[in-house]
Amino acid sequence: FESLTLSLALQLAGPHTWAAAIVPVLVSGAYVGAAYSGNINILVFFILLAICILMQSAVNILNDYFDYKKGTDSLDNSSEDAFDAVLVYHHLNPKHVLALAIGFLVVALLLGCYIIYVSDFVPLIIGIIGALAIVFYSGGRTPISYLPIGEVVSGVVMGGLIPLACVYALTGVLDWFALVVSLSPIIGIGMILATNNTCDIEKDIEAERKTLPVTLG
Repeated sequence: FESLTLSLALQLAGPHTWAAAIVPVLVSGAYVGAAYSGNINILVFFILLAICILMQSAVNILNDYFDYKKGTDSLDNSSEDAFDAVLVYHHLNPKHVLALAIGFLVVALLLGCYIIYVSDFVPLIIGIIGALAIVFYSGGRTPISYLPIGEVVSGVVMGGLIPLACVYALTGVLDWFALVVSLSPIIGIGMILATNNTCDIEKDIEAERKTLPVTLG
């Protein structure tokens, strides 16, 4: 196996996808600044940002890991661009890749302990829902990513629950209007996944993935 270098770890984390994690946090910060006192705890804000980036990275890594294990990603059905299937083109040890994803989740959990300390358990409950979505999105007998609801789940979880949790952590208020404010990232993140799945439609048909583009045709 090839060594899991820092460069490959970053490639697996998928920095080009981090906008989907960063924008919901920025939206929540802007909403808190406009609707509340305007005084935002900068430390809490950046910890929330770090947690979301770590969880997004874990999603990317787990998605690559399970696609590799299921045979969805292979030299025969992946593009020549090594970014498309890092495990395939760099012959990485799957156990090391899985450990990297778990490591990101553990660090996110540790940072989340501070958020719980400065607020309460509401962000933890929302975070657990998000963590379960991460696991079931790529893992299990029938992952969410193999179903035509992947766009909706990712949009609601990332575009909606992230701002809801962030607003609570910053204000101590469970403000459901934050979900209305978050309609733009909810739709945007769903469309990002729809576009990505459209690019992979031939490969997904071969792998018998029933994504939304495959279902629509």
